[in-house]
Amino acid sequence: MTDQITPSKFEESPGAEDWRVVSDGAHAFYRTDSMVAAARFVQAISELPDIDSHPPDIDVRPGGVTVRLITFTSDFGGMTTRDLEIARQISAAAKKLGLAADPSAVQSLIIIPGWTAPAEVIPCWRAMLGYVPRIDSPDEDLVDPHNRGTGFWFEQMDEPRPDGGGAIHIAIFVPYELAEARIAAALAAGGRMVRDQFAPRWWTLADAAGNEADIATTKGRD
Repeated sequence: MTDQITPSKFEESPGAEDWRVVSDGAHAFYRTDSMVAAARFVQAISELPDIDSHPPDIDVRPGGVTVRLITFTSDFGGMTTRDLEIARQISAAAKKLGLAADPSAVQSLIIIPGWTAPAEVIPCWRAMLGYVPRIDSPDEDLVDPHNRGTGFWFEQMDEPRPDGGGAIHIAIFVPYELAEARIAAALAAGGRMVRDQFAPRWWTLADAAGNEADIATTKGRD
């Protein structure tokens, strides 16, 4: 099963209640009370039928296990019915072990350098980071070849900043149902709203120094 599906279709599918699609795929976080419990869960995932044909990325900590599913091809990066099938199997394995998902712990980050000619700066960033072009968008994205570091997306700016330079901001992808609370917390902590016309895809906020960040979701991106 390898048909492409949208983020909203993935999340709305029966059996995917534990999962939230953010910038780099579908994530689920399962709380555990020990490293032993976390390891048992990973073992259960490793024993799923044919899991090695499309293995998930797994982050293991004593307090919980984060699992990520995504499909990449030369012209596509996103969710497929195969990802959905595996997500259901992982959720069933977690339930069998008495583990509960906590969607509020799911988020992903993207660092976004901007410049009027991204192709001029990408090679330098690639050399500094030791990253590689993302397979489905090599002219826009750099990723950690070991799938550990935060991804970089290079934004096309219409014109430089007033001082002639580029700009860097970050995007924090969260589950849609958590976005308003995250924004409210930032505003209460001294932030300000810069723009919201792209909501619910993203809201841009800034701190007192003018540093900007997007609170982003996959809502409205289908």
